[in-house]
Amino acid sequence: MTLISNDISKAVAILSQEELVAIPTETVYGLAGNIYSEKAIKSIFEMKKRPFFNPLIVHIHSTSQLSDLVDDVPEKAKALASAFWPGSLTLVLKKKNTVPDLITAGKNSVAVRIPDHPIALELLKSLDFPLAAPSANPFGSISPTNAKHVSDYFDGVLSMVLDGGDCVNGIESTIVGFEEDEPIVYRLGSISLESIENVIGKVQIKNKKEAAPDAPGMLSRHYAPKTRTYLENDVEATVNRFPNKRIGVLLFQNSIEHEEIVSQEILSKNGDIKEATSQLYAALHRLDKQNLDVIIAEKFPDFGLGKSINDRLERATKTN
Repeated sequence: MTLISNDISKAVAILSQEELVAIPTETVYGLAGNIYSEKAIKSIFEMKKRPFFNPLIVHIHSTSQLSDLVDDVPEKAKALASAFWPGSLTLVLKKKNTVPDLITAGKNSVAVRIPDHPIALELLKSLDFPLAAPSANPFGSISPTNAKHVSDYFDGVLSMVLDGGDCVNGIESTIVGFEEDEPIVYRLGSISLESIENVIGKVQIKNKKEAAPDAPGMLSRHYAPKTRTYLENDVEATVNRFPNKRIGVLLFQNSIEHEEIVSQEILSKNGDIKEATSQLYAALHRLDKQNLDVIIAEKFPDFGLGKSINDRLERATKTN
């Protein structure tokens, strides 16, 4: 039985013994282990069934720890850190040799962020080491945004979930790296592209890479329910393609009346894109547990956080 508790001292004890703890952040729950423990890091990959070529994000509590991990911080990276840390921004920077290659999938760069969650920050300050913490779910499945999601995935396998309530942002961090000091967005996330560009100007997006990805979340199929899922502009027309099926729909703001629909999830009745983002994964979890034949998701307005939601839904609906 996996312990769900808000006891930070218990989490510290488990992590200090090179074991894993699921931790809350403002984005999603992470499956955390000591970055300097080969045992812990291998356990993360094995528990998630995550391929070793997919790098992990290192979580720290303060910018003062950056010098332990990275060799160089470009000026635009400093500007982004100043604007968004603590927060849902991950920076990919040239790593020091002390950072294990297992964390970085053998690359000479490391992904780092400071989470904006009081429990996560208190935990990190209580440890003598940073934490690697990819999302606390089996590789490719829906990310967890509360402690129960994690325990449903790993009950009896994981020692502890440190309970920090529901994740307020609800999707993963935005990842920005640098190629010849020019910023590249490797993953769209909780900080919109427009917010990034307001700080450092125009950026390139390179968020899809199947072989040797530069950052997490770049693979084409990811964040996926077990139920067959479609992303469509016209949800009602798509419903009509599946007569006599149990259909669930995921909608932005407005409900649909249709006799074939057995379950609907509306992410924000007020049309608030931030609220919709925070509710996305929780709604997908609920739909995926209802023994549906099909989930049909509505495509979001393709700007701001809507672009990040569409990115997640496109990867969730990719077929192998």
